[in-house]
Amino acid sequence: MKIQVLGTGCAKCNELEKLVKEVVAEKGVAATVEKVTDLQQIAMLGVFTTPGLVIDGVIKAVGAVPSKKDIAAWVK
Repeated sequence: MKIQVLGTGCAKCNELEKLVKEVVAEKGVAATVEKVTDLQQIAMLGVFTTPGLVIDGVIKAVGAVPSKKDIAAWVK
């Protein structure tokens, strides 16, 4: 599983990255968590408001930090 946290380094982007890593560790999922900070690359993924969350190429969240419960539901 490939998880991409999209953001330039703002507080919400960092919070999302932290939550994603916590969920992956708690669930014991084999996943790669990648932080994407390049705005051009973020836009190419189809996200224009950060933070964003992309799991296996599917956009799951844009412009907000989803709850830990939501992240856990997406990470199976």
